[in-house]
Amino acid sequence: MTQSTDQTTQTLPTGEAFSTDELLALAARIEASGILGRSKYYAALLKYLIRCSVEERQPREIDLATEVLDKPDSYDVSSDSSVRVYVHQLRKKLKAYYEQNEPDAAYHLVIPKGKYSLAALPVTAVAAPAQAAFRPRLNSVLLAVAIVLLGANLFFMAATDDEPVNPASQLAAHHPVWEKVLSDQQPILLVMGDYYIFGELNANGNIARMVREFNVNSRSDLEDLQFSDIEHTENYLDLDLSYMPEGSAFALAKIVPILQNSGKTVNITMMSDLTSADIRSNHIVYIGYISALEKLTAMTFAGSGLKIGRSYDELFSTKTAEYYTSDAGLPEEGEPFRDYGLFSTFPASTDTQVVLISGMRDAGLMHTAQALSDASTLDDLVVAIDTDTDEAVASFEALFEVYGVDRLNFDANLVYTNLLDTAQIWGAPQLN
Repeated sequence: MTQSTDQTTQTLPTGEAFSTDELLALAARIEASGILGRSKYYAALLKYLIRCSVEERQPREIDLATEVLDKPDSYDVSSDSSVRVYVHQLRKKLKAYYEQNEPDAAYHLVIPKGKYSLAALPVTAVAAPAQAAFRPRLNSVLLAVAIVLLGANLFFMAATDDEPVNPASQLAAHHPVWEKVLSDQQPILLVMGDYYIFGELNANGNIARMVREFNVNSRSDLEDLQFSDIEHTENYLDLDLSYMPEGSAFALAKIVPILQNSGKTVNITMMSDLTSADIRSNHIVYIGYISALEKLTAMTFAGSGLKIGRSYDELFSTKTAEYYTSDAGLPEEGEPFRDYGLFSTFPASTDTQVVLISGMRDAGLMHTAQALSDASTLDDLVVAIDTDTDEAVASFEALFEVYGVDRLNFDANLVYTNLLDTAQIWGAPQLN
């Protein structure tokens, strides 16, 4: 639900609603709630704005930059939107605090849009947050036999309905990056990047081996192969099987709790079963390798500054002509490796959003899922794309460079961010 009138016209000076002691106590409660995340700047920004309210002075953008965000005196507010981003995010965090902790407070502490100061909003002017009519359920649909362990992991998470929701997932769920998917009534479809496999029969009609063919990604693809290779058509058998990378289980465990915060039913399907109707009627959250994007590949890279390189283990930046190449596919034992994780989000239609949590290999996929489940890292993403508008947050991509040894990730850096060209996305080829 949204307010029908301008919130700014209904706010009061904080001094009319709170005493100095009450403001300081409120700031302490907000910080103790964990809603501000791990970044030191949000707590510092809140305290600074409270001090300005007590002193009845209006801070300027340059004041916040130099006195809170540690910017130099030469900082140019016209060329760097960091202050606006942090204020925008703090506004969101204050709203989330009251929704989760003090929904019935007589006054809510707010930052009116376009302002760099605090105000008090009477509770009668606060739109009541939409409440979920039921606890979220997770329906497992068409899970492949080859990933029983992953399915069991998913079932376990869905079965723990009576346990408290993870506070970290709550913080992430209230972040603007997730807002387009979680804040409306549109259903969510979790799409797992799978690899279709079929059977090859021997002379006795028994399955001799299971085959992964890069051009065969569904039952219909197998039928096309059979028609194009009549000589061997009787040797191919649809096993109704697919497999997924091990990193998908880790990513699933990180992302599902966030989706549960929406209060909506979350359905799951395989990429090999995804249809155009699914994309038109659901928000899509994809988890898997870049090489398994298949039906979403065209949309993903249509408005992107990246392109698939010489393989799916490589991306090429069209802006810098730089290659990002993973060597995590066949790492030597005990030798360090480098991998990449790709995050992208964009509108698939006027009503649906796509969120991609992917990687070239397991290390990149796992780190991207970790990043998207951490409010502080999400804040860093918003700052990196240099925008304070929700529209931009709904259409951007980011690339993480991940380092590790053997099966252990030990370091990661954000190496690339880019706002997507949504006009190109809408013009991308759609599924048949």
